[in-house]
Amino acid sequence: MSKKTKNTKIKSPKGTKTPKGTKKAKGKDLRKFFQQAILNMLDNSGERGYSIKQILKKLDLKKRDDIKLATLTIYQLEDDEQIKELRNGSFVSNRAQEELTGIVDHVSSRFAYIRLGEGKDDIYINGRDLGGAVDGDTVKITLLATRHGDHQEGKVTEVIRRSRTRFAGKIEISKNFAFVKPDYRKMHQDFFIYPENVNGARTGDKVIVEITSWAADDRKPEAKVIEVLGRAGENEAEIHSIMAEFGLPFRFPQEVEAEANKIKEGITKEEIKKRWDFREITTFTIDPFDAKDFDDALSFQTLPNGNYEIGVHIADVTHYVKPDSELEKEAYERATSVYLVDRTIPMLPEHLSNGLCSLRPHEDKLTFSAVFEMDASGKIKKEWFGRTVIHSDVRFTYEEAQEILERGMGNLSEELKILNDIAKKLRKQRFAKGAVNFETTEVKFKLDEKGKPLAVIPKVRKDAHKLIEEFMLLANKRVATHVYDLKKGKDKNTYVYRIHDSPDPEKVQDFATFAKQFGHKINIDDASISQSLNKLMTSIEGKPEQNILEQLAIRTMAKAKYSTEAKGHFGLAFDHYSHFTSPIRRYPDMMAHRLLQHYIDEGKSVNKNEYEEKCVHSSEREKRAADAERASIKYKQVEFMANAEDRVYEGLISGVTEWGLYVEIVETKCEGMIRLADLSDDFYEFDERSYRVIGRKTRKIYTLGDKVKVKVKKTDIDKRLIDLVFADGRAEKGDKGERADKGGRPEKSGRPRKGGRARKGSKKRFED
Repeated sequence: MSKKTKNTKIKSPKGTKTPKGTKKAKGKDLRKFFQQAILNMLDNSGERGYSIKQILKKLDLKKRDDIKLATLTIYQLEDDEQIKELRNGSFVSNRAQEELTGIVDHVSSRFAYIRLGEGKDDIYINGRDLGGAVDGDTVKITLLATRHGDHQEGKVTEVIRRSRTRFAGKIEISKNFAFVKPDYRKMHQDFFIYPENVNGARTGDKVIVEITSWAADDRKPEAKVIEVLGRAGENEAEIHSIMAEFGLPFRFPQEVEAEANKIKEGITKEEIKKRWDFREITTFTIDPFDAKDFDDALSFQTLPNGNYEIGVHIADVTHYVKPDSELEKEAYERATSVYLVDRTIPMLPEHLSNGLCSLRPHEDKLTFSAVFEMDASGKIKKEWFGRTVIHSDVRFTYEEAQEILERGMGNLSEELKILNDIAKKLRKQRFAKGAVNFETTEVKFKLDEKGKPLAVIPKVRKDAHKLIEEFMLLANKRVATHVYDLKKGKDKNTYVYRIHDSPDPEKVQDFATFAKQFGHKINIDDASISQSLNKLMTSIEGKPEQNILEQLAIRTMAKAKYSTEAKGHFGLAFDHYSHFTSPIRRYPDMMAHRLLQHYIDEGKSVNKNEYEEKCVHSSEREKRAADAERASIKYKQVEFMANAEDRVYEGLISGVTEWGLYVEIVETKCEGMIRLADLSDDFYEFDERSYRVIGRKTRKIYTLGDKVKVKVKKTDIDKRLIDLVFADGRAEKGDKGERADKGGRPEKSGRPRKGGRARKGSKKRFED
């Protein structure tokens, strides 16, 4: 039972009868009710004590027999040492409260969940019991005696660590005070700003604030403006706001830049002598046309025995970035480069990322390589790992390499053809072993000089992309396998692996149910999941539902992460896999390079706990980067759709919740929401099990996967939201919207609320 306010009455716990009102409860049932009610009240009251009179008043008892039994129950609980009497005659709980530690997931202003960790159920926290904690904070909680749905209920007792003290938002200034409305969706309170802490900001500016006093009781959190980003709606202000929202760095510290700039260019003869020299062997890079940091290169030559020597050469970042240096500390803190729609936030300063380490053409470069002797079928005959020096002959863009592959002529056309043939065979072998073929549709934006989006362009992956991908996957796989196999038995060398668990069966079942809406069948047996998913991915190619099903299939999968545990990679069907091929932009690749060289030099296994901590940090930073990248894409999508409010678009219902229908617009891949409160034709009930809403009067159904025609009602840049409305007032599943039959009718709900909002239910979208 949740904590009660001063004037509320004790309600009967679920499964017991209340002594007041309808039916009478006698004997043991009534005593049990009194025990539970008294314990709940005192457990939830902290150190505050209640007198017998106050307890009886809370129980709202009128009858003499009930008062007598409740009083006896109080004394019995004291005898049992479940409660104790204080000197002033009041009673408090004497039961030990279990304390747990977790992280706040502040879902809405009304409630939050506490994540206790992998394999543990989340704890529900009512908004009033958060104790001033906000999303991401590490907190201590005590469990309450009640449950909220499937979740145990709890209460925050202490904030152990704040996840952040700075927020970005839009400021509104009044005569005697100001407020900042935070951009971060999971921050559900405005910040109060005293006039002396406005720092020159004007109403409508995007600003960064620092918290000076956290919320307590009914008081809002207080803050001061520490930086003015610019006018809301302007590209620079909005992108900087996203960077601030996710805690991304705006610049490198001076000492880091200074240390980077001190590193001299040029390679000594002594250093070259320590390495395998590939400078005379044909070598090239293939990257996006606008890339500046070239992580990887391929070398190729035909051997006298007819086999091919293929080198996967990776920038030797750890030659320049030394342990305990300022560069190393900053690279670890950032852990990854972040790619926003209009800029890159690099892990390393430009002197390294775009200069010394970048495998630019016609320059000698230091690399760490995986070299394979392979036959025409893609079978590895020999392999070697170590430090090298290369000289790239050609810098291809993906488009240039693809044109050569398609025409069969051009610079290095024969080498590219052989490599592409081998890559296709490696790919086929992966899928035969159970790899999952996820070909997600990504989008990029054509921007003008001020960052305004002019067009949304889907990214297309062709053979040139897949060629590079296969050889990078091969290097990552073989490096991890090599380190794993260095030691026989259970006592393995510590290494940084990229792992991916098998999907949760319940999520797979949910996804199978969703795919069925489009007429696709998925076999959810463990042994058949990957083959069934591959069959689905092939069958949906080019169809309107392709993007939705690809995205939801990925969300159905477990999250890939870094770990010192060699658990394998389900999605790739590899027993051992690492990240070795992108050290300019990923810190785990730097760790992989160092550890590989350490073991090549016959070093002993390193401290596993130390590296596991680094893996956890890198995984968290990776998630932050992905969230920021999605936020920047969403911002540009909203900005782009703001200029399309009069157009009618084809869409697919991509999510169903109690408050609305998410719709992905087919043409632009932008997602918006049709709010059920905007549907005036009926009151719609949320059928959670079947991912649909049903009109109470008309029995009209809107369900996942329905084709709909929509128009943009409004856009909100600050919240990065697109509100949609039906252009023709109905879904296109059938000519009038499908009707529910008797068997499909959801459970009867209580009295409908005003407007078209659905009855309350839990959110059901394939979310991570």
